[in-house]
Amino acid sequence: MGRKWNNIKEKKASKDANTSRIYSKFAKEIYVVAKQGEPDPEANQPLKFVLERAKTYNVPRNIIDRALEKAKGGTEENFDQLRYEGFGPNGSMIIVDALTNNVNRTASEVRAAFGKNGGNMGVSGSVAYMFDATAVVGMEGRSAEEALEILMDADVDARDIIEEDEAVIIYAEPDQFHAVQQAFRDAGVTDFTVAELTMLAQNDISLPEETQADFEKLIDAIEDLEDVQQVYHNVDLGD
Repeated sequence: MGRKWNNIKEKKASKDANTSRIYSKFAKEIYVVAKQGEPDPEANQPLKFVLERAKTYNVPRNIIDRALEKAKGGTEENFDQLRYEGFGPNGSMIIVDALTNNVNRTASEVRAAFGKNGGNMGVSGSVAYMFDATAVVGMEGRSAEEALEILMDADVDARDIIEEDEAVIIYAEPDQFHAVQQAFRDAGVTDFTVAELTMLAQNDISLPEETQADFEKLIDAIEDLEDVQQVYHNVDLGD
C-alpha cells in the first residue's frame, strides 16, 4: 500500500502549503460536527475524530475554540454534507466531499471545476465502489514489527502495516480508528504524523507526465472551492 501513502502525503503537503484555507475548512467541519452532537469531544466521537485530524495539520487552538464556541452559542447556520463523484483524464476517478449552506451553488461550482479542467461529473455510485473507506494512522519512531506487537497486545486488527520515509503507517477498518490510536497512546506515542479517515482507491493508476499536470490542475481547482472539504482520487502522485 505504499503508493496509497504517497497520495495521502501529497494531500497533506498541498494543504500544509495553504494553511489559511485548511484552517477555514477545519473550522467549518468542527462547527458542523459539534452542532450535530455535543460540543464535548469525549461525548461526541465524530468531533473527537475531527479534532485529532486537526492536530495533525497543526490547526491553532484559537481556531478550534472559536468553532466550538460558535456551536455552543446557538448559531443556526445549517450545512448539508454532500458527495460528488467524477472522472479526470485517462480513467482517473475522483470523489469530492463538501459541506455547504447552498446546495445549488456547490453543485454548480463543482461541476464547473470538473468541466473547465478536462473532467466530468458522474452519477452517484459511479466511482465510490472502486474505493474503500479506511482509517490511516502514522507515526515516527516505531518499526512495523513494534507496531504489530502493540496492536496485537491491544487486540486491535489492522489491514496492513508498512514502513516508509522513517514512519510506520497502519491501515485499518474505519471503526478501528480510535482503537488504533489508543493502542499506541497506551504504548507511549504522543504525536501522529497522520490520522485520517479516508477513501483509498482499490487500484491506483499512473498518468503520463503531461497528463498528470492536467490532473493536478483539476484537483487544485476542486480543492480551491470554499465548500469542498476532502478530495480523494486513484492517481499515484508519488515521487
